[in-house]
Amino acid sequence: MPIVPDVKNWTWVLERACPECGFDTAATTYEQVPALARASADRLRAALERPDARRRPDESTWSPLEYAAHVRDVCWIFAYRAAVIARTAAVDPRVPAFDARGLTPEETADGLPAFSDWDQDATAIAARYDAQETGAVSGELALAAEAAARAFEAVAVADRGAQARRGDGSVFTVDSLAKYFVHDLVHHVHDVRG
Repeated sequence: MPIVPDVKNWTWVLERACPECGFDTAATTYEQVPALARASADRLRAALERPDARRRPDESTWSPLEYAAHVRDVCWIFAYRAAVIARTAAVDPRVPAFDARGLTPEETADGLPAFSDWDQDATAIAARYDAQETGAVSGELALAAEAAARAFEAVAVADRGAQARRGDGSVFTVDSLAKYFVHDLVHHVHDVRG
C-alpha cells in the first residue's frame, strides 16, 4: 500500500490540543516556538542515527528519514512564510514542487498577502525523500530549523498580529503561523517516536 496523501486541514490545532501528539498551542507562547523548533529538529536528527532510519514501519507510513526530510522542507517554507507575513525580505526556499509565488498585499482585495499552496506529497516524490542520505538530511535539517527559528525570532512583538491568507482561505497571524508551524515539527517527532 502506498503512502496516502495527507489532505486534512490541520488548522484546528490552533483551537485545541492535538490528541495524537499532545501539543497544545494555547499552552505554548510565541517565545517558545524557536526553541521548540530547534529541539524538534535535534530529536529528528537523533532518529536519523538509528539503524532503522530508512525503514518504513509499514507500507503506509514514512520512515524517520522521510519525516526528517519533510520537516527540513517545512522549516525552509515556514522561514519564507514568516518573512512574507511580517512583510520583510522573503527568499524563495527552492523546495522541489513548491511555487513560492503567492500574492502580495497589493494584489489582493483585502490587502493581505496570500501564501501559495504547497502539495507536500508532490515535494516528497519530486525530492525522493526515500532515497536521500541520512547525513545530508541531518545537516540540512539543522540549518533549516535554525533559519525558521531565527525568522520567527526576528519578528518584533508589535508585528506579530500581521496577517496572511493561505490558499484555502485560512487566515494566520504571525503568532498563529508560528504555533501552527511548530506543531508540525512536534507532531512528526511523535510520529517517529523521537
